[in-house]
Amino acid sequence: MIEFDPVLVHEWLSRSARRFPEKTALICNDRKITYRELDHLSDQCGGVLMEKGVSRGDRVIIFMDNSPEVVIALYGILKAGGVFVILEGSMKTPKLGYIIQNAGTRMVIAHAGKRKIVQDAVQSTGSACKVLWVCDRNQRDEHEETWDKIITWGEKRILHPFPRGIDIDLATVIYTSGSTGEPKGVMSTHHNMISAARSIIQYIGNSEDDIILTVLPLSFDYGLYQVIMSVMFGGTVVIERSFMYSEQLLKRLTEEKITGFPVVPTILAMLLRLESLPERDFSSLRYITNTGAALPVEHIRKLRKLFPHISLFSMFGLTECKRVSFLPPDKVDERPESVGIAMPNCETVIVDENGKSVPAGTSGQLVVRGANVMQGYWKDSETTRRIFQDGRYPAERLLFTGDYFHKDDDGFLYFEGRKDDLIKSRGERVSIREVERALMEMTGVAETAVVALPDEILGQAIAAFVVSVPGIKLDRGKVLQYCTSQLEANKIPKYVWFPDRIPRLENGKVDLKQLRILAEEFRGL
Repeated sequence: MIEFDPVLVHEWLSRSARRFPEKTALICNDRKITYRELDHLSDQCGGVLMEKGVSRGDRVIIFMDNSPEVVIALYGILKAGGVFVILEGSMKTPKLGYIIQNAGTRMVIAHAGKRKIVQDAVQSTGSACKVLWVCDRNQRDEHEETWDKIITWGEKRILHPFPRGIDIDLATVIYTSGSTGEPKGVMSTHHNMISAARSIIQYIGNSEDDIILTVLPLSFDYGLYQVIMSVMFGGTVVIERSFMYSEQLLKRLTEEKITGFPVVPTILAMLLRLESLPERDFSSLRYITNTGAALPVEHIRKLRKLFPHISLFSMFGLTECKRVSFLPPDKVDERPESVGIAMPNCETVIVDENGKSVPAGTSGQLVVRGANVMQGYWKDSETTRRIFQDGRYPAERLLFTGDYFHKDDDGFLYFEGRKDDLIKSRGERVSIREVERALMEMTGVAETAVVALPDEILGQAIAAFVVSVPGIKLDRGKVLQYCTSQLEANKIPKYVWFPDRIPRLENGKVDLKQLRILAEEFRGL
């Protein structure tokens, strides 16, 4: 019988289960699951969901911390023809309730430890969605069906025929963090996800020998795609619940002989502060990838000096198209501030305010074209229309990202900031990312984040949060003196504060909402 290439996300799991049935697919909390087990358990999950009324196109929320059940559930939902919506485990009732209602959720799969949050959210919306609880035995209500009762390896496989899908069917709705305003649901089809994953696998050079450590939430697309990609090429993915325990990460990296390690700048900053880092054996580690925000040049230099054998992929992406660009590792030393060139099967152009392409060296908005580009925002046609423009062919659309870049003469991209990051201070345009990059070059600075505050005289005043390297004491005078030597007058911070840490979301990105609250509090002192 001829075996065709998979066109649906879950078909890649079934394929890898046939190719590598006894190979470890997942490692999480010291639990190992083979491809054969993962395929079977997700079959069980899909059958149960269909029995409970989930049908083709229905949205099912996964509300758990990183765990094997998240992976089993997402593939089970897809096998049942559904659309998975993974939410961060720390989400509170109001936001959960909004998403349950906005997504028109058929079912929520949640850990029993989140029972009150889920029940309150469902009740607040008046939703008729069902809940499947994942729980320990001491959390079980004997009168309800739970995950451990009905989705287990020992049970007989539920023999529902799964619905036939095609690659333009919706696979997932990924809700953005929503640091300001309500979260938006990014819609991606099977084709979108597979196209993005294939391109990333291609430029990283993944193979079935790779073992990837992910410490990012699976609700964050960067974390999610580590699983999707690993299943596609038949690798192993090691899932940790958090990146906050640096020593645990180092232990995992060495004990599991990790070959690939996706990070955000926060993770790298934490690790580089550890005195024991140079003593660790990272001989198995082949590559590190970074996205979410640009890596500070100083961090790149430190990492390259400590571990010259590790390939470092500096990348840029956004949820709306997963990934845009990558900097080939052999260009990192030459162009450390660049986020590289467009990834395979993706096209980029920099345009002015009229949508016209600009020459090299000129700042403009990044426009993305490719099969990786999302379908739009769930139930938000107005915002969708605002960021898309028609392409050269019928039904083709170009994604206007709202991110500002310039290209050099060789076509390499340089991130300048989001539209929201460009402020007016003293009547002139300022990129707060430029201020952050300058501060990160200062000796003794471990982390920094910059926000703009309303100011009667300046229009907007720059406020900088600076975290010092342990053992080094910085003060406002030193920081301002340094900034004066590196930046134009309108880019020098008016306020400088020294917190113990920068507030961040679970995915490692700066929590801008909390940062602005802190800035107003500090300014009022």
